[in-house]
Amino acid sequence: MKSVAYIADMEKWQSEFSFFIPIRVRFSETDMFGHVNNVSSFIYFEEARIEFLKSAGLFGDANSKEGIPIVADLQCDYHKQMFFNETIKLFVKVNYIGKTSFDVHYMALNENEEICLTGRGRIVYIATSTGKPILLSEVMKEKLRIV
Repeated sequence: MKSVAYIADMEKWQSEFSFFIPIRVRFSETDMFGHVNNVSSFIYFEEARIEFLKSAGLFGDANSKEGIPIVADLQCDYHKQMFFNETIKLFVKVNYIGKTSFDVHYMALNENEEICLTGRGRIVYIATSTGKPILLSEVMKEKLRIV
């Protein structure tokens, strides 16, 4: 597998994941070559990220005083093709927690437990009234460490 800039030790990195959701590849997510379109991985990341944040109790309240999570950047590396009707496991973990944001990492495994996708992204919490970043509370940081 090619090296990935945000992964120093692949085995260690992979072993740190625990949260995942299964995703069945739909026909509409494939392209004319029969494999998953490169845009679909970002949809998979979103689906897994939302479930991850919900499991941590950090998603769903648009009126929260703690703000709302916004994707500031998102990156994907493609390692193996995925095809219609396959089920992948999309893993999510927090890699780094800062003052107003945190880095999330992603890993997709196919039915043979091979890595198909890796990815990372920065999530920033913003105030809904101003659109400006807000500090992550200690409660939020603790919830992110537990998941």
